[in-house]
Amino acid sequence: MTGAELEQIAQRAVQKALELGADDAEVTLSQGSQFSVSLRMGEIEKLKQSGSSGAGIRVLRGKRTGSGYTSDLTADGIEKMVVSAIEIAAITTEDPHAGMPDAADLGKIETDLQMYYDDVLSLTPDERIQLARKAEETALAYDARITNSDGAGFGSGEGVRVFANSRGFSGNYRYTSCSLYATPVAKDGASMERDSWGSTARSIAKLESPEEVGRVAGERVIRRLHARKVATQKCPVVFDRRMAGGFIGHLFEAVNGTSIYRKSSFLAGKIGERVASEHLTLIDDPTIPGLFGSYPFDDEGVPGRRKTIIRNGVLESYLLNTYCAKKLDMKTTGNASRGLSGNAGVGIGNFYLEPGTKTDVELIRSIPNGLYVTELIGSGVSVVTGDYSRGAAGVWIENGELAYPVHEITIAGNLREMLMAIEAVGSDLEFRSSIASPTLVIGEMTVSGK
Repeated sequence: MTGAELEQIAQRAVQKALELGADDAEVTLSQGSQFSVSLRMGEIEKLKQSGSSGAGIRVLRGKRTGSGYTSDLTADGIEKMVVSAIEIAAITTEDPHAGMPDAADLGKIETDLQMYYDDVLSLTPDERIQLARKAEETALAYDARITNSDGAGFGSGEGVRVFANSRGFSGNYRYTSCSLYATPVAKDGASMERDSWGSTARSIAKLESPEEVGRVAGERVIRRLHARKVATQKCPVVFDRRMAGGFIGHLFEAVNGTSIYRKSSFLAGKIGERVASEHLTLIDDPTIPGLFGSYPFDDEGVPGRRKTIIRNGVLESYLLNTYCAKKLDMKTTGNASRGLSGNAGVGIGNFYLEPGTKTDVELIRSIPNGLYVTELIGSGVSVVTGDYSRGAAGVWIENGELAYPVHEITIAGNLREMLMAIEAVGSDLEFRSSIASPTLVIGEMTVSGK
């Protein structure tokens, strides 16, 4: 169905809920298709092509809420969903903070956010398979020491998202995505390593070529051969931009309004205080065209907008939906995110660190002795206490040069101290997902090795 046709279904569901006694109602619809292929040594291991559609409703009767879901978008299926949600609302416990955004807060960005590209749908299944096969072939041909593969793959998807509520909002948007990756395995004597590289984009035209994906994957795995352990010590740690993005992801958890009102974040109650180095400015912006975190309206019908979360080290804002905002006596920031049913959670737009002026090479040259992190393992991070401990691999820095690969190490610290110890932010910001960061230099962490 078109977005307009799905909107009509959502609007009728809202109207039906009001007729059956709801005081407020909001409906989300989603429809789309997905394709994925994974292969190894040129042979297909998994191939999937599927489509999906569904609708969810949330109703309020006073301060009681009820939800329903269906994959049947016929009139009968929608009516059963509505009736179920109304019945559930009649028996749930009242929540004084339950509600929806004020009508004045509703709206959408009318400009094109470049979330949909026809070229994603233009490739035949065989052409998509050949992209993955070429990426793997290129990686295998990069060096004679690359003798095996852990696989390669291509994925794509397209869909439409619809939201409507009883306060006058109705909207829809279309989106596409595609991805390509290769994971080669290299062996030299007793040393055997694997590494990978991939590319993601809204459009096939913006995806890295399979030759580039394979080349970078090959380059990365060869760099890991004959990795060493290093002695336990305290030293500077440089996160490459992919790993720095993972670090920034922990900050999302820490500024998530749900964590804040539950007091399960080390940043709770810190608005207006310095929480990081002056080099750090953290932005959430769903209005940047063509990126994965862009959206014209959030999952409560509030328009996306740019927010500065941390400015030069000072915490300025949390990320909030309507419920979190009511709990904290604040205003929603337009960051509601949900599946098809139930209460909205908190999500992100394009969540990133503002870049600095020095390249990653210049940052590495400034380090006399330290660790350049290219892989993180495990999830030993607590946003409640700030404790941080993760397995890692990378390259050791000596006299400002990448000297030799290292593995089987752990890096540890505390997020509070790590934020304050950020000495530099690189200029190499690149969006491969909705969370992004340039290369990041932390002045001191504990590296545990032999």
